[in-house]
Amino acid sequence: MTYETIARIAQQGGLIYFGLIFLAGCAYALWPTNRDVFMHAARLPLEEEDL
Repeated sequence: MTYETIARIAQQGGLIYFGLIFLAGCAYALWPTNRDVFMHAARLPLEEEDL
């Protein structure tokens, strides 16, 4: 195996790995059951604090 072959395999493996991580993050963020959690988190800055 040459350096170019190993580098190509590592690049393709990294692309697939990070692509899968990205897709998993998108699926988690867009999953319907998580909607209420994210809506609550989005409204937190607008709520008044009782100090």
